[in-house]
Amino acid sequence: MRFFKSTRAGGTGRSAAGKREADRVKPQPREAEPLSLNMELNLERIRAETGNSRDVIIRTIRIGASGTMKAAVLHTDGLTDKEIITRFLESFMLHARDPALFRELSGTESPWTPLQMLEDFTLTLSSVTEIDNFPALFDHLLSGNMIVLIDGYGKGLSADTKGWEDRGVQEASVQSVVRGPRESFSECLGTNIALIRRKIKDPKLWIESRSIGRVTKTNVALMYIKGIANDDTIEEVRSRLNRIDIDGIFESGNIEELIQEKTITPFPTMYNTERPDSVAANLLEGRVAIVVDGTPFVLVVPVVFAQFFQSPEDYYHRSDFGLIRILRYISLMLALLAPALFISITTFHQEMLPTTLMTSIATQRERVPFPAAIEAFLMEFTFELLREAGIRMPRAIGPAISIVGALVLGEASVRAGLVSPAMVIVVSITAIASFAFPSFAMSIPIRILRFVLMGLSAFFGLFGVFIGLIALNLHLCSLRSFGVPYMAPFAPYIPSDKKDALFRFPLSAMRKRPALIRSPNPVRQHTAPPEPEAQRKREDGRRNP
Repeated sequence: MRFFKSTRAGGTGRSAAGKREADRVKPQPREAEPLSLNMELNLERIRAETGNSRDVIIRTIRIGASGTMKAAVLHTDGLTDKEIITRFLESFMLHARDPALFRELSGTESPWTPLQMLEDFTLTLSSVTEIDNFPALFDHLLSGNMIVLIDGYGKGLSADTKGWEDRGVQEASVQSVVRGPRESFSECLGTNIALIRRKIKDPKLWIESRSIGRVTKTNVALMYIKGIANDDTIEEVRSRLNRIDIDGIFESGNIEELIQEKTITPFPTMYNTERPDSVAANLLEGRVAIVVDGTPFVLVVPVVFAQFFQSPEDYYHRSDFGLIRILRYISLMLALLAPALFISITTFHQEMLPTTLMTSIATQRERVPFPAAIEAFLMEFTFELLREAGIRMPRAIGPAISIVGALVLGEASVRAGLVSPAMVIVVSITAIASFAFPSFAMSIPIRILRFVLMGLSAFFGLFGVFIGLIALNLHLCSLRSFGVPYMAPFAPYIPSDKKDALFRFPLSAMRKRPALIRSPNPVRQHTAPPEPEAQRKREDGRRNP
C-alpha cells in the first residue's frame, strides 16, 4: 500500500511549483481577430492569408428577394466532398431568392436573421458551427469544412463536409495474428475512433479532442473509459499534451517523444499499436489511448515491460499457461546475449565448452584472420545493413535482395575464410530471435544493447556481460511510465498481476484489472467459474431425488 501512495504522489501528482512552471511554459493563446461586417473585406483577408491558393475555392452568390444581399461559400479542394457541396449549392440557390426565407436588411421585423434561417431551414448537414473570428475560420476551412458568409454579418457558418481520399480499413501489416480480427487503423482520425467505438459500445468511453501544432494543427483525441481509468493518470496525460508547443505533428511518434518520461533510455515507455482490439483491451484495463490524425498507430499509456511481449492472439486461443510467451522471453535473451556469450566463451572461457565442441570451433577458426569480437561485429553490421536495405528497397525486389544477400554473402564469407561457420549460425539465431517480439518497438533497443554487450564481452569476457546485465536491470527498474513502475509486476512484485505477465492464466482466473493501473473499478469479471461435471450431477440428483 505504501508503494501505491508514493507512486501517486511522485508519479502523477504535481506540486505547487510544478503547476506554476507548467502555467509559465504553456503557450498563451493569441487574441482572435473578429470577422468584419463587410463580406468583401473578409474575402480579401482570406485571399491574402492563403496567398490566392488555387485549392481555396470561393463561390459568391446573391440572395434575398431583390438579389441585393451577397453571400459566399468557401471550401478547400481535395479536403471536401464535392457532391455534398454541390447538393447544398443547388438547395441554397433554389431558395436564395425566396422572400419568406431571406429578408432584406431594410429594418423589416423578423424573428430570424439570414444566418439563423440558413442554419435552421437550409443546411441539412449533421454538424454546423457558428464562427466569428479568423483563426476559427481558417481552422475549419483548412480542415475540410465548408464556410458560408453573408454580407452584413460578422459571423459565419461552418458545416462538416470532409471527404478526402482514405486508405480505408485494411489488414494489419505489422502486428499480424493467426486467430483474431484482421482490421487495423488507417490514417483517418474519424475512422480510427469509429473502430474503437465498434469494440466498446459504452457511453462512458469519453473522447477529448484537441489541436496540436501551431502550423499543422493536427487533431489529437484522448480516449478513456470514465470510471475505469485512473483520474490522476488522465489528468497527467492531459497536462502533458497541453504543454506541447511545436510547429508540427505528423505522427504519433512525435507525440510520444514530447510527452514521455524525461529519462534517457532506449526502451519505449509508451505502447503503440495498429490494432483496434488491442487498444480496446487496454482501455478496459484502465489505460488511456492517444489517437493522432494522419497515422495508423495509436499510443497507449501507462505501459510496462511485459506488455511488449503480449500478443492479442494470446487471448483468442485457449490458455497454454504462457508457454508461447516464455518462448518470447527466451528469444529476448538470445537476441540480446548470443553474440556476446559466443565472444566471451571462445576468447576468455574456453574451459566452459566440451573438448569436442571446442576443438570443432578451433578447427573452423584456423583460417579466420580476425578475432571473434571483430568477426561478430562484422557479421552483425552486415546483417543490420541487409535488414535496412530490405526495408528501403522496392517491394518487388526487397525480399529477393535480402535472401540472396544473406545466402550469397554468408556462403562466400565462409568459403573465403573471413568468418567461421559457427559465427554464421550464432548471428542467424540472433536474427531469427529478434523477429519473435510481438512489438517492433522493443526490437530497436535490443539491437542497440546487443552491440554494447558485445563490446563489454570483447574486453572483459563474462564478467563484462554480467556487469552489463546488472546495469541494464538497474536501469529498467528505475524507469516509469506515467507513474507506473516499468518492470511491474516483477519489481515491485505484485502477485495478483503475475497471472498475465510471464504466464497467461485462463480468463476465468483473471477477475480483476491490473493493480498497478489503480483503477477505481478493479473488478472486470463477475462470471462464476464453471462447476465440475460430477459436482453438478450430484447437486441435480439432490434437487430431484
